[in-house]
Amino acid sequence: MGIRKLILLSCLSLMLGNALAQDPHFSQFFSSPLTLNPALTGKFFGNYRVAGNYRNQWPSINSSPFTTATVSADFHILEGRIPNNDNWGIGFMGYNDNSAGGAVKFNYAGISTAYHKGLDEEGINQLSAGFQVTYANMLINTANLTFEDQLTSSGFTGVTSEVFNASTLKSSYVDVNAGLLYNGSSSDRNNYYFGVSMYHINRPQQSFTGAQYVLSPRTTFHGGGYFPIGETTTLHMSALQMFQGGTSETMIGAAIQLNAQPDAPKPTSFYFGSWMRFNDAIIPYLGLEFDDFRLGLTYDYTSSTLKTAALNRGGFELSLIFVHRPSTDRPVNCPKF
Repeated sequence: MGIRKLILLSCLSLMLGNALAQDPHFSQFFSSPLTLNPALTGKFFGNYRVAGNYRNQWPSINSSPFTTATVSADFHILEGRIPNNDNWGIGFMGYNDNSAGGAVKFNYAGISTAYHKGLDEEGINQLSAGFQVTYANMLINTANLTFEDQLTSSGFTGVTSEVFNASTLKSSYVDVNAGLLYNGSSSDRNNYYFGVSMYHINRPQQSFTGAQYVLSPRTTFHGGGYFPIGETTTLHMSALQMFQGGTSETMIGAAIQLNAQPDAPKPTSFYFGSWMRFNDAIIPYLGLEFDDFRLGLTYDYTSSTLKTAALNRGGFELSLIFVHRPSTDRPVNCPKF
């Protein structure tokens, strides 16, 4: 029974919302570019970009049962040596996912690159292809696990009969990911994009206690855009459809941008809106953009049958993106949400 319980725990560690057997991922998928699509590497207007995300899922069940954090940095290379309407980006990403109160830990480190080919003279419309290699490591600290034979009238105070060869079980693998992206604009105030990515192309294996488990490929279709609805107001929309291991996830939503300084080179803007994860959660969004920063805050309100176990609570998520932007060049519109 011990190994079966460990397998179950491993599956639980890959849950966000009720997406059983899916990779850990973010409700603010649009603020974590290198975990969404390698083709987004270097896809921004500026010199370099740094992005960070933190998620705490279902804290009402236990003390931080599911926490996920990532940080990434990407920048352009070979500027002046490739056509002016093209861009080439390279990026680095670190990723951590903890579950079961920290007993199960995933750590990822990846490098990605993407080439953005201009489809017109100014490079306003581009077709991008990206590639990513990731090293992943999984640790299960068996000393932090509890089992049903430990349950007494005073809680999990008994001694388990489960026996492990080591206090920590480990598994590691190398992952291969790739993606495509189309991005375009028809004016200086709108943008639209469509992309597809596939992670775990090489179907890596996780190995514990002699048994091997194949990680299913994750295919994601995503798209979005923004367009003006007033002199100082812009509507941003995005959607995502993800498939992995016989499960799927659908998200769609929008946010309104209110520009508080329309004539400033780097105006301050406020955002409010909501996304929905079908059959799982309603996700209100608040954002603030100032100087070269964009801060986002969401809260997953569980709307599925899991809301009873979650005590009608969901997951808190925070994102922060910094893009070092020049203030003199003509801006190039890029995907934002």
